[in-house]
Amino acid sequence: MMMVAYESGHPDRIQHLVKVHSFAKLIGQLEGVSAAQLLIIEAAALVHDIGIKIALEQYGSANGELQEQLGPAEAHKMLKNIAFDQPLIERVCYLVGHHHTYENIDGLDYQILVEADFLVNLFEGSYDAKAIERIQKTIFRTSTGTQILKQMFDMQG
Repeated sequence: MMMVAYESGHPDRIQHLVKVHSFAKLIGQLEGVSAAQLLIIEAAALVHDIGIKIALEQYGSANGELQEQLGPAEAHKMLKNIAFDQPLIERVCYLVGHHHTYENIDGLDYQILVEADFLVNLFEGSYDAKAIERIQKTIFRTSTGTQILKQMFDMQG
């Protein structure tokens, strides 16, 4: 609810974060992550785009680089207010600061967040079949995320 309030007046961003959270939770559960890792995944999914608001206010742009630069500090403030422990806050902030960086994905939590965000972005954007297939081959690594992507876009193979 804190993110809904934070994004008040921006139903598109609220819809996005809820959808990314739902896919991230689903992928995490079906991939069998631990409860602790699922909490990190869910928290990161909810705040992954928290940098958009401040980027737009300060720079008039919400590109991925600005989101990664500005998002972690905003996420840290929010997560600290919820009284999450410091290691969780640090990992979530790391994920927020890297969720548009697709090289050197260093954990299943990171991979799941990236896949969930792509599932939603591919639906919300206008991508052709070739682009979706290229993203599937270069980004998706979990069996659950890959299965969702293929079924969502009726991909063969």
